[in-house]
Amino acid sequence: MIRLLKEKIRKKLISEYRRLFVDESIEDNELKGLIRGMTEDIISRENPPVSQEDTQRIVSEIINEFMGFGPIEGILHDASITEIMINGPKKIYIERNGRTELSNIVFDDGQQVMHLVDKILLPTRRHVDEASPYTDVSLKDGSRVNIIIPPLALDGPVITIRKFLKDIKEVEDLHKLGTCDKRISDFLIACIKARVNIVFAGATGAGKTTTLNVLSSYISNDERIVTIEDTAELRLNQDHVVRLEAKQANIEGKGEITIRELFKNSLRMRPDRIILGEIRGVEALDMLQAICSGHTGSLAVIHADSPQDVIYRLETMILTSGVQVSLEAIHRQVAAALNIIVQQEQLVDGTRKVTHVSQVNGLNDGKVVVEDLFLYAIEHIDPHSSAVKGKWEYTGIKPAFLHKFKKANIALPEDIFR
Repeated sequence: MIRLLKEKIRKKLISEYRRLFVDESIEDNELKGLIRGMTEDIISRENPPVSQEDTQRIVSEIINEFMGFGPIEGILHDASITEIMINGPKKIYIERNGRTELSNIVFDDGQQVMHLVDKILLPTRRHVDEASPYTDVSLKDGSRVNIIIPPLALDGPVITIRKFLKDIKEVEDLHKLGTCDKRISDFLIACIKARVNIVFAGATGAGKTTTLNVLSSYISNDERIVTIEDTAELRLNQDHVVRLEAKQANIEGKGEITIRELFKNSLRMRPDRIILGEIRGVEALDMLQAICSGHTGSLAVIHADSPQDVIYRLETMILTSGVQVSLEAIHRQVAAALNIIVQQEQLVDGTRKVTHVSQVNGLNDGKVVVEDLFLYAIEHIDPHSSAVKGKWEYTGIKPAFLHKFKKANIALPEDIFR
């Protein structure tokens, strides 16, 4: 009875809520009051056989759904939880302190999950339906959301939320998390200031975008920075930042604006720096060519399992894009454009660490040379807790781009290469 009543209320409220939501003159408190009033009116007209206590609970839950995120509102604000995985209405998993666990949270049914989907998508240009059943969006706080619905999701709507870590703003926060030590961060900060070209690599959820976010704060406030993303995640603090986001096709299949198109346009925007949220396709070649033509200090993210795999991934992206270019030419472009690869991994204990800081050092027999400058050496893994103990080590290889530091008048700490 209560579940059916709530569904009836949702259906009657949703169109009115959409109208009110886009009215910027309505404050949140006023909107909350309007939702409360409309909900109470609907219950009064329906006159269901429920207690006053149940009525108040229904009103409270409906307000929470429309003003917040319903059953997951609490865990969205839990700082110890980094990911929320809604696998249909009855299985909601969370990642807490690096470990995945099944929560005790449930939705009433698939319709309530779809209502959450509508709530998430309402402020965006994105949509999902049977013809276009998945999408990526960002919440206002920067958390990234992936949504996939039936018929592709067989057991009901699936929502995956990777929370934006608001408390990780300074390089000291990376130290506290164990992502890197001071020597690694000092070196990478110097690279940022010296306009070294850096790619942050790792698997999904390895923490590469978080690290990029923190390190990008060391870009001078005098520079014009253009960020290009498929789904907006980056949160830069500088004054002169231009944020670009790709656009999906509309219901008629028209209007798509790709990362590549945005990248090409960004070159005409007089950028001092270009930050590419994720390299996925032929824009890899555009980025390499842009760096070689003078747009140094570029930063980018790529999914790759190792520094060497970054090179293979770039090769594959370009070769399968349909652009007519030889493998030899790709190798020359990569060797000329890239300087540093920062590899991150999520270890067995759930911690996320920079495991390699590697340099791209020219060609050898036509192949791109990748050399490790710093490595995270695992010394021990506790057999019971899986806690990882290790340390970062310098390999003895000096950067081939030391001239960039001299040119930028950046003094490296003497103890970095020890």
